[in-house]
Amino acid sequence: MISSHRRILAALATMCLTLALAACGDDNSSDSGSSSTTPASEGKAIASDPANASKGTITVGSKNFTEQFILGEIYAQTLEAQGFKVKRRLNLGSEQVAYKALTGGSIDMYPEYTGTALTSFFGVKTKDVPKDPDAAYEQAKADYAKKGITALARTPFQNTFIIASTKATAEKAGNPKTVSELFSKNPKLSISGFPECRQRQDCLLGLRSVYGFKGKFVSSDGKFNDLDGGQSDLTLAFSTDPQLALTDKYTAYEDDKKFFPPYNISLGITDKTVKTIGPKTVDTLEAVQEGMTEEAMRELNRRVELDKQEPKKVAAAYLKEEGFVE
Repeated sequence: MISSHRRILAALATMCLTLALAACGDDNSSDSGSSSTTPASEGKAIASDPANASKGTITVGSKNFTEQFILGEIYAQTLEAQGFKVKRRLNLGSEQVAYKALTGGSIDMYPEYTGTALTSFFGVKTKDVPKDPDAAYEQAKADYAKKGITALARTPFQNTFIIASTKATAEKAGNPKTVSELFSKNPKLSISGFPECRQRQDCLLGLRSVYGFKGKFVSSDGKFNDLDGGQSDLTLAFSTDPQLALTDKYTAYEDDKKFFPPYNISLGITDKTVKTIGPKTVDTLEAVQEGMTEEAMRELNRRVELDKQEPKKVAAAYLKEEGFVE
C-alpha cells in the first residue's frame, strides 16, 4: 500500500510514547505533548457537510490520459466526500481543449502541469520557464490569476517528459545515455508523441531546435505500445509511467540539456468556484495531494495501465490508503 510505511512508523511512535509515559508515571504536564501520540493517518478523514449539497454541482475536468483520469477522480471523490454534488468530464482531450473549457465556464476545475500551462497558455518560451519547480508554479499561479483562475498548491511529484525506447533499439543505437548522444549518432530515428506535441514548444518543436532532432514524428497516444508494435523507434513517455520500471525491456535517455521544464500538477479552479466551495474545501483538496510523490503516482498509474483497474477504483483506494476516507 502507498502509505503503509507511514502507518507502521506512526504505530511504532505511539507504542514507544506509551511505554515512556508508563515508565514515568503520572505527569500533569503531559497534555502539552498529547498531539504527538496521534498517528499520521488519524485526523485526516474528510467530514461531510450537508450544506455543501445546496451549493450547486461542481464540474471536474481532466485531459485524456491515465494519470489525468486518476487525478480527476481523486479531486472529484474528495469533493463528494465533503457532500458536494459533482459532475465529471474526465476525457476532454488536449490541454487547449481543457483550458478553454475552464475559462469558458463549462468546467469548474481541472489539473494541469505547470510547465504546460506556462508554455501552452501563457506564451512563455520553453527555455525561459524557471527550472525551479516553486518558481515555475508561482509564475503559473500569477498568470492564472489574471484569467480569474486560482491555482492550488503544486503537487510533490512532477511528470516530466522522458524519451524512451526498447532495450533492443538502444543496443542498435549504440547504447547512448543522453538525448544529445542519441540524436547525434542516430539522426533518422522516428519518435511518437501525443498529437498536440507537434505544435508545442516543450515537445517536438523544441526537440528539433534544441536537440536537432530530424527524424519522423508519429502522432499517437500509444507510447509504449508504439515501441512494442514497431510504429516508432522512440516515444515521448512520462516520468511517472510504470513501464519505465521495466528496465529489462525499456531504456530512458537523460535530458542532458535540461530542455524539459518542471511539470508539477496545480489544480486550476475558477475564482467563482473557489468562493462557492470555501477555504476549508480548498485546504482539503491541497491536503490530499501531499502523498502524491513520483513513486506513488507511478504506482497508481501501474494499477490502471498494467493491472487494468478502473481509475475510479484506484482513486478511491488512494484516498483510503492515505486516511482521507474510511
